[in-house]
Amino acid sequence: MQKLLPRLFLLALAGGLTFTAHAQTEPIKFGKLDPKDMDEKSFVADSAAEAVVLCDYGMSRFIVANGEFKIMFERVTRIKILKKSAYDRATVEVPLYHKGQSEEKLGSLRGFTYNMVNGQLTKEKLASESTFREEKSANVTVRKFTLPNVRVGSVIEYAYSVSSDFLFNFQNWQFQESIPVRWSEYRASIPEYFDYKMLMQGYEPLAISEHPTGQAQYILGSGGSSDGNRVRLSTETVSASVTNHRWVMKDVPAFRDEPYMTTSRDYVARIDFELAGTKWPNQGYHSVANTWNKINDDLLMGEEFGGQAKHASFLKDEIAALKAKHAGDPAALTAAVRHLVHHSVKYNDLDRLYATTTTRRAYDLHSGSAADVNLLLIGALRDAGLTANPVILSTRDHGRVNTMFPLLSKFNYVIAHVALPDNKEILVDATEEATPCGTLPRRCLNGVGRLLLSKADDSRWVDLTPTTRYVEYRQVQLQLDEKGGYTGKVHQEYGGYLGAHHRSRLLKMGEKKFMEELAKGHEGWDIPKYAFKATDVNTTPLALDYELTSAGNEQVADILYVNPMRHFADSKKPLSARRPSVSGGFWRADGRSKSGDADPAGWLCSGGDAQTDSGGAA
Repeated sequence: MQKLLPRLFLLALAGGLTFTAHAQTEPIKFGKLDPKDMDEKSFVADSAAEAVVLCDYGMSRFIVANGEFKIMFERVTRIKILKKSAYDRATVEVPLYHKGQSEEKLGSLRGFTYNMVNGQLTKEKLASESTFREEKSANVTVRKFTLPNVRVGSVIEYAYSVSSDFLFNFQNWQFQESIPVRWSEYRASIPEYFDYKMLMQGYEPLAISEHPTGQAQYILGSGGSSDGNRVRLSTETVSASVTNHRWVMKDVPAFRDEPYMTTSRDYVARIDFELAGTKWPNQGYHSVANTWNKINDDLLMGEEFGGQAKHASFLKDEIAALKAKHAGDPAALTAAVRHLVHHSVKYNDLDRLYATTTTRRAYDLHSGSAADVNLLLIGALRDAGLTANPVILSTRDHGRVNTMFPLLSKFNYVIAHVALPDNKEILVDATEEATPCGTLPRRCLNGVGRLLLSKADDSRWVDLTPTTRYVEYRQVQLQLDEKGGYTGKVHQEYGGYLGAHHRSRLLKMGEKKFMEELAKGHEGWDIPKYAFKATDVNTTPLALDYELTSAGNEQVADILYVNPMRHFADSKKPLSARRPSVSGGFWRADGRSKSGDADPAGWLCSGGDAQTDSGGAA
């Protein structure tokens, strides 16, 4: 770990650290359950809730250990289980960062499950064998544990601590969950030596926001002498101001995902921290925050990123043939190189910023992550004589990038940027066959990306908003019979992102399974005949024509209530009346044309349905 204290060091002596602060009563005591929390009638505010967070309390503070500052994070959480669907709440994941020889350590892990058995309150302890370890990524290990004997009506409770040498990795806090939260509180005690930027987001108000100051004393060592047997250290005691932050939210409503939404982390109430700098006694301010230029240079010089995007010499023969075929047409050459790379290395559904192997090995294996595919794409485009450079971005499920905070951890994906004549440019991804060249996968449509150039000062943000739409056109002809059944013909066209989506489904499922799934979504439908068009041409809409029948009543009735058009409308509103501003990444266009014979001989029809919809943001 890089030391943030170059000349001073801390002595972890007993009694060497004193702290004075404004004491606050903790909102929860582990192991002391309020009997009212076992009463089912206490949780009626949200009838759809599968569980309720009764209390979530966390605290981060600085301690001295082995002569260095560490961050100690402690947490106590209590949850009421209301439905079987909430049983997975009993399995908890704690991410732990590690790098080199240093790693965050999980400690003081304990937990209980409370149940009412024959009118008596029982509690069952978390067993040590119920804990697991999983490698999440190159620098993150996840410790999992599962609380025992969970049932409807249970209250689960767990507590743990995390000690960290990584002062840049101050624990963030999320106040809002996918279930209601009765009380969420986070405290952070930060000495004046550390300057953290704090970013609060969300739509829920804080019930409490307090920031009193206190004093802490640290024993610092500044050198020493040796007689050959031991070192005599010269020390001094310094007093530092400490700010004791306290944030509380109460009665926080559940946050539920909406269609077209990016990850919920972009919208939930939370607070994030970033270490901006340090200021030690008798020293000036030292900035430790990243800069966009530093991120630019570090990535381009790194072997797992820039090193894999330099060339694709093992494709030189194929690239030479493409250059000859598309001479004088850089846009067509770009599309041809993309097609070559896509069919050389198949995307394995792993989204990565760094290459997981060399591009040559990914080529030999014919499989690789998004980074393996697109770094190879950049190298191949360069070998084709095109001006290609990487664009780093965050996928929709990874969260939005804040352009004010240069944090490499906020990026998890890379695509190619190609400069074309007449100041035109194109963004290219080679992971998906169903999308045409210049149309990014929907997972990449997340605001902006950072274009990395050899001269860092020239690097810039690029807009990821596409011109391609989500297009659906449907023409329906129906004929009703005297029993309320109907027969008809349907012509559908899927264009843009919807076309790419359904082409991908066709590739995976085949036509027969695709149509079975279509009929399954409409009760009573039978589709005896169908035909697809333009299944393998991703630059034109995918077309589908089919005939359908739907049986009516067994006998003729005096009055028929029929609404066949319900099968051709959205089953629910795309967005409910919630506060988040939701972006689907693209514009949506719908077109519907409906006609039919709704007046069989001898019947008088009342009411009607005729509409044409078009436009709208997704």
